[in-house]
Amino acid sequence: MPTVSTSTSLGDIDIDKELRSPGEVYVAPRSTTDTENANSGVADTADAPVPPNGGVKAWTQVFGSFFLFFASWGFVNSFGVYQNYYATELLKGTPASSISWIGSVQAFLLMFIGVLTGPLYDKGYFKPLACTGTFLVVLGIMMTSISKTYWQVLLSQGICIGLGTGCLFTPSVAIIVGYFTTKRSFANGLGSTGGSIGGIVYSVAFRSMVDSIGFGWATRVLGFMTFVLVVGSISILEPLQYPSGPRSLFLPSALKDPAFTFTAIAVMTMFMGLYIPYFYIQAYAAEYIGLDKGLSYQLLTIMNVASVFGRTIPTIVADRIGPINTMIPSAAGTAVMGFAWLGMKTAPSTIVFAILYGFLSGTAVSLPPTTIASVGGKQSEMGTRLGMAFTFAATGLLTGNPIAGTLIDIPNGKFKGAQWLCGGLVAAGTALFVVAKMFMKDMVEEGKPVSGEEDRVERALDDVKFERKKE
Repeated sequence: MPTVSTSTSLGDIDIDKELRSPGEVYVAPRSTTDTENANSGVADTADAPVPPNGGVKAWTQVFGSFFLFFASWGFVNSFGVYQNYYATELLKGTPASSISWIGSVQAFLLMFIGVLTGPLYDKGYFKPLACTGTFLVVLGIMMTSISKTYWQVLLSQGICIGLGTGCLFTPSVAIIVGYFTTKRSFANGLGSTGGSIGGIVYSVAFRSMVDSIGFGWATRVLGFMTFVLVVGSISILEPLQYPSGPRSLFLPSALKDPAFTFTAIAVMTMFMGLYIPYFYIQAYAAEYIGLDKGLSYQLLTIMNVASVFGRTIPTIVADRIGPINTMIPSAAGTAVMGFAWLGMKTAPSTIVFAILYGFLSGTAVSLPPTTIASVGGKQSEMGTRLGMAFTFAATGLLTGNPIAGTLIDIPNGKFKGAQWLCGGLVAAGTALFVVAKMFMKDMVEEGKPVSGEEDRVERALDDVKFERKKE
């Protein structure tokens, strides 16, 4: 006989007992942290697959997603080396802001087309998406290798690779979200380290080969490597398929949820400023500080190495205290380091900045998917909700770096405008995360279900009424 309090208010019903089916765990929201962790594990119907939260198959999906992150975010995180090469060699004389549009368009498309790939993933089209993404990424790399002009590079590296990585990224996140609830932040953080390691491998490999075999073949070698890794990844990935129904590109119910909306806007604002150091740290070190070419190149690698630890260690904490409760201090720390960049005027201080900024920004970059998932929503709609939020984030990625480029005067070593922009935008994003958390807390205190939970609450109430009639 289910345990029911004498009051029928939402806050007094033992939803945990009323809704639990074999193998499924659901915790009724009692605090902000509990809400975040509980909502991430909600299944849509009794016959929906149960996230295993571990086991060989689940961790195999994390391993496979690692290489999708590698091939998608790896290019974004390594663009700084291309930015510097284009400015000094292939596209010499082209303004820094124009060159940054190449990387910004690539990053924008990576996240923006999630509004299309999310619903397609929810409908069960993972394999077609992954194969299309692989084809476009490899095609874009090969076309980049023979590009000679700015527009050729923009079309191949910016648009073609951007579209391909967009087909790979949203599914790589959604797969992990489907397999994990209680360990979701850690699993996603572990998979997302592929983006940092990809940034290291792509940048180091390009630098080591470009002088010996030339730009064309150095780029083509990266294309062959990407093809092998992604094809191997696709062969072992097997998404959990939740009950399918009609899908739309946008869910009006999600946009009506202030917690979801403010979280999405917060990610967008933060991403506007967060990648500025990744794009310009090498130029800053070479032109402002006067470091030699070799050491200035290493700074981007140092940032990506530190980011690996930032994407894993804090995510363990996030699974305990809630993703947004970890996101807020991580984003705040990133903002502080963005402002601290203004005072980095020597080689040692710049190296320390690269380490700390890489670590903190790594945490801030890895947590948005699980933070968005923690707001609520059905598992079968998670791809769509992620795609919607990533569309917001894409706008930030598209605009932030080119704006920073217009504030930078590389020949005269002027970077202060971009540094202020970096710190200010990430700080504004942090404030918006705080607002989103307040809305989550208000919903819990008012006894309201968060987005996507209404159907489950109704089922709980129906079950309670049925049991009382039996009594």
